[in-house]
Amino acid sequence: MRKKEFRKLKGTPGIYVNQNTGSYYAEKRVKGTLFTKSFTTLFEAKKWRENLDGVDVNDASLISNSSYSTLKTVWESMQKTHFPLLATSTKDIWRRRFKLLEDLQHLPMDQITPTRISEWVKHWVAYFSTDDYQGCGRGKAGRCNLNNELNMFVTIFNWYKQSEEFEKEAMSLTNPVKTKHKKMGFIKPLPDKRKQIDLDSAFLFFDFLRPLYRDLAMMQFYTAGRVGEVAGIQWSNIDFKNKRLLIKDTCVWDTANKMFVELKGFPKNREPRPVYITDEIMEVLNRRLAFRLPHNDFVFHVDGEPLNYCTIQINYRAAQRKSGVPYTGTHILRHGMAKLARKVGGGLDAVLAMTGHKDLKLADHYSKSNEDDQKEFSEKIMKHIREQKFKDNNAPDNASNDLSNVLNLFGNKTGTSR
Repeated sequence: MRKKEFRKLKGTPGIYVNQNTGSYYAEKRVKGTLFTKSFTTLFEAKKWRENLDGVDVNDASLISNSSYSTLKTVWESMQKTHFPLLATSTKDIWRRRFKLLEDLQHLPMDQITPTRISEWVKHWVAYFSTDDYQGCGRGKAGRCNLNNELNMFVTIFNWYKQSEEFEKEAMSLTNPVKTKHKKMGFIKPLPDKRKQIDLDSAFLFFDFLRPLYRDLAMMQFYTAGRVGEVAGIQWSNIDFKNKRLLIKDTCVWDTANKMFVELKGFPKNREPRPVYITDEIMEVLNRRLAFRLPHNDFVFHVDGEPLNYCTIQINYRAAQRKSGVPYTGTHILRHGMAKLARKVGGGLDAVLAMTGHKDLKLADHYSKSNEDDQKEFSEKIMKHIREQKFKDNNAPDNASNDLSNVLNLFGNKTGTSR
């Protein structure tokens, strides 16, 4: 349901009218679950809202007779068996993305059809397009699409298909999320956000950071690491003799207050990643040696305490603002090194070596072409065009000086006599 297409009716809570077709769209939340349905008349829409008791009366028999597990059952089972394998941050993100899918959790998996998904998408597009939502303030009005939630359902469905617990019942089902749903879930264009910081901007950014966070940012850039991995580097994982640093331990921060929670003994993909200690990395480590404390293994710390993500963010944002670089966030350094690795190394192998990715698609995503590449290649192409035009303009006019190829028509049958 697009904002321009539908208008909320006064005096009829939860009912919208399509200004183009005249159809009605009704919604009602019962015990935390949102139900939605489309109708041809206002009377039907009102009647449906009045009689709704938590299960759509038209679907009650289908749901009660279904032998399939509900989405809620699958989700709870997934949390018990699969979540222990995930990073803490990933689990928090997935739980947050499931919030909108709670509208479908009462349905058996065989009842979640493409039509159901379409209705769900229309409802949330309508909600996120309203003036009330858009005016609710920073942090809430930035919704551009429903891709994350749709991808979350696909993840749950794929796990459901592969799980031994649901193996038999899931065998005949197909994924109800189709390509059209992402198109339907469009709300507004993504903001123009540059992620791959270029080399000049990176060093300008470093200049505006305080010493501790400058060293942290430099280490993150040189190792192409995630900020949690770099903040968690331990002295015990550094081999100065063989110039080898192991990206292993990772800082875990609370998603709400962004304070340090624990030091996890492995990175995001659960595989420690060795990094060669270049002269630049050695300079950073030598500076940090002056702050090394007994019985404290953290390379980066404040008076022996691990860094908090909120403090890192504050320092990074301030430096980005003061330096004027057109990049924001803490992940730009990992993206930037991936891009540089592809440019210097000439392929995705260089990206994989620097970032530690195992997936070529991810490596390509991190190092893909951007507007800087467009600018560079545009200049090269225009330079070639200018050179070619200059060559053509300065070429000798053979046609006006050389008459050897000119045919004399005098005496020819088609010629005329003098």
